[in-house]
This record gives sequence, structure tokens and C-alpha cells, in this order.
Amino acid sequence: MRLIHNMSSIAEYSPVESSVPNRVIKMAVIGGSGVGKTALVVRFLTRRFIGDYERNAGNLYSREVQVDAEQVTIQVQDTPGVEMTDNGINLPDHVTCSIKWADAVVLVYSVTDRRSFDLIEQLHQQVVLTGGANMPPVILLANKADLLHLRQVDAQQGPMLAETLGCSFYEVSASEDYSQVHKAFHRLCCQLAKQPAPASNSTSAATEKRRSPLIPRPKSPNMQDLKRRFKQALSAKVRTVTSV
Repeated sequence: MRLIHNMSSIAEYSPVESSVPNRVIKMAVIGGSGVGKTALVVRFLTRRFIGDYERNAGNLYSREVQVDAEQVTIQVQDTPGVEMTDNGINLPDHVTCSIKWADAVVLVYSVTDRRSFDLIEQLHQQVVLTGGANMPPVILLANKADLLHLRQVDAQQGPMLAETLGCSFYEVSASEDYSQVHKAFHRLCCQLAKQPAPASNSTSAATEKRRSPLIPRPKSPNMQDLKRRFKQALSAKVRTVTSV
């Protein structure tokens, strides 16, 4: 099955056998509990919206797509919700590992949850501290924009925060508007695709090919058994000749 997204230059396609490995783009989606992280990821990768999900366990989603005519593999790491405590934020180890792993980070809050918005600045600080000199690009998503009657975060506050943090901002609705969700992730993919590929992406396959002739092939259990029996028979024959 092949799905072409006519509205943009990103397309999902069936895997094609090739000797050249695809460029891998890795993104981590981080935010508070219940802000719609999983819904956003699934919406972007499949165009579908599913309203109810089990508690987020930190799934990794992967799709092979085309970004501006380049075939790439997009890996999106969904992460457990971050909670705010009296001592600051409770950041699961999985989230920290995801930041280190990712080429880019998507910070998410819900416009219906003020606490999730208040988390963002601290989460961004964690990305800065974890990334260090190699800090990944960051975008800020405000989800659930369709729930106007439940809004707790003013529309102006998101862009102001994004400007302070130095990142792009998008207000979206995972349930109502696929195009805005796609636009946010797609622009991030294009930005990453224009950057030089990490050496590990471009050379890992070639390295494996170079190493493969040096790796001994596993011996067949039957062949090993035959060699063992041959040695036993030879030893017995030697003992018989010696005794004579």
C-alpha cells in the first residue's frame, strides 16, 4: 500500500529494497500527562485521530517517508508524561534518554491545562542541559486548540514563550486539523533533512558490510558432531595400534 500526501512533499511508501540505507531522522515528543502527545504522533504518521489511548509507556513509532524527494526513515519517540511536584519537575529516565537520542525535540502542552504550559520552560531547560553543545532543534506545540470553552492558556502566551525560548511555535488540534499537525512536523523534518547526516547514519551499513567477512559463520551442530565422532574414532584406532 502506498499513500501519497498530495498536500505536501512528504509521502509514506512501502519499503523498497536498496543497498543504500535511508537517512534516519529521530524526534522525541515531550510534555505533561494528558496533553495529547500520542495523538499528535499518530495523527502525523497515519493521518488518523484516535481519541483514547492507554497510559503512555514510551513507544517508538517509525515510518519510511519522502521529504523533499529524499527517502528517509522517521523515528518518533513518544514519552511518558512529565509531572510537576513541589520540588520541581519529575523527569523519568526514559525522557532524559530520549533527549540524548533525538535529533530534534517537540515540546507539547495543552491549551486546556495551565500546568502543562508552566512545565514547558523547565522542560526546555532540561533539553539545553542534556544536549549541551549538541542541543537538538526544538519546536513548541500547543494542542487541543479546538476546545475553546476549556482554554486556560491565552493564544498570545504560546508565541511569546516560543520567542523567549528561541523556537518555532504551532497551535494545533490533533482531533480536528491534520494539516496543522502535519505542517509542524513536516517543517521540522525538512530542517533536519537539510543538515549533514551524522556519520553513524551514513557509515553504519558500510561498516557492517566491511565487517561481515571477518565474522566467522556459525558452525553447523551436525558438522561439529561429525568432527567429534571422527576424533573419537581416530583416538580409539591409535590406542588399538599402540596396544598391538
